[in-house]
Amino acid sequence: MKMLNWNDVIRFANHGNPTPDRRVEKTDEEWKSLLTYEQYRITRRKGTEAPFSGEHCSIYEPGLYTCTCCETELFDSGVKFNSGTGWPSFTQPVKENAIKYEKDGSFGMVRVEVMCNTCDAHLGHVFPDGPAPSGLRYCINSVSLQKKEETTHEK
Repeated sequence: MKMLNWNDVIRFANHGNPTPDRRVEKTDEEWKSLLTYEQYRITRRKGTEAPFSGEHCSIYEPGLYTCTCCETELFDSGVKFNSGTGWPSFTQPVKENAIKYEKDGSFGMVRVEVMCNTCDAHLGHVFPDGPAPSGLRYCINSVSLQKKEETTHEK
């Protein structure tokens, strides 16, 4: 996979996202029945967990992070880093089409929201202040992620 950079993120947010490998669509009632209150609030209603509160914030063991809602593989622990922000941070998704990007003008600022491209679950935001070589910081809510311990994604 080509390493994504900020120009790629802006291009996706402005001109459309890559096509996902599959789609998962459920009604609001179906999501409510499948998710905890906090999972639903964050992934389906674009909430945010308190900084430093999430279970994945300070864990760096090998594994893959999947979407809480649909189990799509999103991030590999090999690109996770300590951003000091209080949320799990990654430099790249496992695949270019794993993440969906949209402009977010809430709270009086312009940011780029990141969502699961399979089921549209809100994950967090991406910023252009991450480490080299990509310069990206995917700032993700822990509750949006599940960790698979078995293996890491092939790079």
